[in-house]
This record gives sequence, C-alpha cells and structure tokens, in this order.
Amino acid sequence: MVASLKMDDILKEALSTLTLIPTGKRGGGCINEGEAYLVDSGTVFVKRNKKSQARLMFDGELEGLRAIAATRTVRVPQPVALVDTPRGGAALVLEYVDMCGLRGSSRQLGESLARLHLHNAGLGEAFRGGAPAHEARFGFHVPRAACGYLPLDNTWSDDWPMIEKDYGDREALELWSELQLKVPSFFKDLEIKPALLHGDLWGGNAAENVEGPVIFDPASFYGHHEFELSISAMFGGFPTNFFSAYHKIIPKAPGFDTRQKLYQLFHYLNHWNHFGASYRGSTISIMKSLVK
Repeated sequence: MVASLKMDDILKEALSTLTLIPTGKRGGGCINEGEAYLVDSGTVFVKRNKKSQARLMFDGELEGLRAIAATRTVRVPQPVALVDTPRGGAALVLEYVDMCGLRGSSRQLGESLARLHLHNAGLGEAFRGGAPAHEARFGFHVPRAACGYLPLDNTWSDDWPMIEKDYGDREALELWSELQLKVPSFFKDLEIKPALLHGDLWGGNAAENVEGPVIFDPASFYGHHEFELSISAMFGGFPTNFFSAYHKIIPKAPGFDTRQKLYQLFHYLNHWNHFGASYRGSTISIMKSLVK
C-alpha cells in the first residue's frame, strides 16, 4: 500500500494537511536527509532515511524525544508523526525549531543537562507509596540506534552493564581481553543511579534558539550520567563553560577521567564499526592507555 503512494501523499495523510510546501530550509548529515515544510498548522521538519533499519532508528529517536521533553529540563523538538516511506525506509516528522549553532547558551546547556541527569533520581527520592514515578533500572523500553541505524541492546538491567562486541581486529580483540579484566576496578566504590541520557550529545546535536539551548537526534536510555559527557568532549566538543556549569551541579567522582576514556572507547568502536577504519587508530590508542 505504502509503495503505491507518493511521499507527499503519505505526509499529507499523516499530518491531516492539504498544504505541503517545501520552505527550502534543509538539514541532515551523513545518515539522514531533512527538509522543512509549510503545512496547514504551521511548519514541520521531516527527516528521511531510505535504509530498511530506519524505522527502528526513528522509533528510538521519537521515544527519546518524548522522554526528554517530559522532564521539562531542556528543549527538544516535539515529535509529530512517524511514517513508512515508499520502497522502504521511514520518515520522522518533528516540530520545526528555528535555531542556529550553539553560541551564548553553552553554560545554560551544561546546567540543563545536569538537571536532566538528576531528574530520574529526584523522582525516586520524591516517591512515597503507589506506583513509582522513576525508573530504577538501566536500559530503555525500545532499542536505540547509536551513530545511525546500528541497533544497541537496551534490555532492562538492574546493573550498569558493559557490552562486548567482536570487531574482527586481532589487536583490538587482544587488548580488549586485557582491558575487560580491569573494567570492574574503574567503578570500585562508585554508586551509579540510572539517569535519562540523550545518548549521542556531541556538538552537532546541540543548538540554540531565542529561548535557549536545544538538543536533538537522541539515542536515549537510562544509564550512567558520565557516559553522556564522553562524546560531548569528542569531535570538537563543547566550550569549557559547558562542562564547568555541569560539574558545578554534578561534581566529578573519583576516577572520572579514566571512565571517560572507557566511555570514549565505546564511541570510537561504534564509529569504527559504522564509518570504517579511520577510527581504528584512536580506538587502539585509548585501549592501550587503559590497559597500562
């Protein structure tokens, strides 16, 4: 049925609109294509991906946006609709937010991110009888895709897990066999409470509008709040006032810098798996530094 319809017809039906006019404002990256449209109710932004795994990716993004929005700690675009596209793939329709690169709102974003990470624990402390309002486990209710459409296991767990994957590189596998024995020591005497994370908060997934910071393209789950900051320091990162504002609310715990390397290792492995061997050097370098 979907294959017999044009994309414009699918969007008009999903949005209950007669108007669907491209504004000429486009966006996207190495994974998705995006474009803004005028509709009867205003303006929306449509993200498209032709891959068969796109539905899983956008399902995770939609639920992540909903979860973050519900905390009322940091602005995200509101999801509007999720549709299948002709000949496979999917499209996610979002509220259009007129925004620009992060400039004067980096400190505010650091504060807002810390409040997001503390939100779930705060719900747990406020809970008094009845059904708990907070999430006591690690994971998420849908799979998430990290750095594109590669699925990651979000199965609920009572413990903060480390996931091992065979990347087919002998040196990496040999280093991992040593490193995995040291991983428990990185978390010794550390109490970790599940925090709702954006999950992929690098510089390209944050911006600002007239009201303040905006984050988007989440790969959300409940995990260790330090995991979030690992990718925030990569690929150009954020200004120092972002991190200082964050740590003023959530101070660094002992061993923070070592765990940041471990979490960055996850991202480099993921990028290596997704984009190729250009990330091998950084991956091997971090692994060698951690096994010393």
